[in-house]
Amino acid sequence: MSSVAPARNHGPLGDAARRFLEGPPKKLLIGDKWLDARSGKTFGAINPATEDVIGRAAEGDAADVDAAVAAARRAFECKDWAGMDPHMRGSYLLKIADLVERNAEELAQLETLNNGTPISFTRATMPDVAKVFRYYAGWPTKLYGETNPSDGRIFNFTLREPLGVCGQIIPWNGPLSMAAWKIAPALACGNTIVLKPAEQTPLTAIRLGEFVLEAGVPPGVVNIVTGFGETAGAAIAAHPGIDKVAFTGSTDVGRLILKASAGNLKRVTLELGGKSPNIVFADADIEKALAASVGGFCFLSGQVCVAGTRVFVQQEIYDEFVEKLAAQAAQFPVGDPFDAKSLMGPLVSREQFDRVSAYFDVGQRDGAQLKTGGSRLGDKGYFVKPTVFSGVRNDMRIAREEIFGPVAALIPFKDEDDAIFQGNDTQYGLAAAVWTHDVSRAHRVGRALKAGTVWVNTYMNVDPISPFGGYKQSGIGRELGVHSIDSYTQIKSLFIDLAP
Repeated sequence: MSSVAPARNHGPLGDAARRFLEGPPKKLLIGDKWLDARSGKTFGAINPATEDVIGRAAEGDAADVDAAVAAARRAFECKDWAGMDPHMRGSYLLKIADLVERNAEELAQLETLNNGTPISFTRATMPDVAKVFRYYAGWPTKLYGETNPSDGRIFNFTLREPLGVCGQIIPWNGPLSMAAWKIAPALACGNTIVLKPAEQTPLTAIRLGEFVLEAGVPPGVVNIVTGFGETAGAAIAAHPGIDKVAFTGSTDVGRLILKASAGNLKRVTLELGGKSPNIVFADADIEKALAASVGGFCFLSGQVCVAGTRVFVQQEIYDEFVEKLAAQAAQFPVGDPFDAKSLMGPLVSREQFDRVSAYFDVGQRDGAQLKTGGSRLGDKGYFVKPTVFSGVRNDMRIAREEIFGPVAALIPFKDEDDAIFQGNDTQYGLAAAVWTHDVSRAHRVGRALKAGTVWVNTYMNVDPISPFGGYKQSGIGRELGVHSIDSYTQIKSLFIDLAP
């Protein structure tokens, strides 16, 4: 597509979404009150499809984080939440899930408006958000300890207990999903929370906070501080009153958070960047692999940590695959995210637009061939064309660095060993994919790839029962599944003398 006419102002919003956007700037949730930032400052939320300000939110900073941590600490120490009947704690998570489901269209519209994800995707996401809360609603009754073998004079057992106050910092590329991934397990385990959404996308996190209060969750259990990473985010990472920080975002920021956590040795889980290898063997279902590969680097405009931006193609089919992938990418439906036909919307911000656009020149300077895209789309909004480079070497910057945009680097490989070697030749290890009809090869390559998730003949499947996280510099720890429970609990050993 050669042009785009994005929606103006608020797009075709329903009454509920419009009502939410009306009125004064959105406030911080501290305790059970919505409060202005102590500085009185606010910041604008931008519609990336139109570059218009669609609302304002309180600009929280260290003083507001202090207040939120104090509220969370009171809620944790009073045991109203951590000491609650676990069946009851699970019921609150179910209530939140019901509210998300009941207001799914409003949430989808707000998410599309604020980060540019096509409405077809945000509508499909809302049942998954509810599913995360429902999955974790079953966990409060299953936080088992153990009895350990000992002699008859001692009773030795363990208890699994919540960590305390959890700081949670979420990204802009999937605001509501990432909020659910962090809030739900923390609540299930009895923790209290200080959540900071990305400054680019504060709206749906605030709306979720309203649902938390509507569900009846006790005051101070969930606190939400909107603001900037350099101020509010840094204050959460370094705060001595926070027992654990969970962060999703770039590897560079993850390093800063890890350093800041050293003050009180708080627990840290990090879900960071990726440069996922998407490996296509000559015996694969080529048409299926092509469709998934285009979606793999265009989904969310490439602004997803598991994007399949390194496409490795076996030499025998490389030239054919390049031409077909470029042709499909050139026809990929990009446009107004409120148009049901659009499969790709804008990048989230001017900063992201400038960053991604710079790589168009970087790739060509390094010797890669631009097959399609490589430029802006339209003259309003942060739209870029899906971009495909061929003749890429794995040592080029477009193959090494996380671009976080719809840019694919196509790299040839000789055989299975070469695919594994090149696929693993990266600082990242979040996800990977393998396309082949050979079941034995699928198992061999899947085992050999150093990635937290490997898909075979599919791409981007996620389920709350399955752990998600990365190898190497793609992160520390796991989200979702049973393994996330370890990240939000600690183990206590008890020895009781039974001697008369």
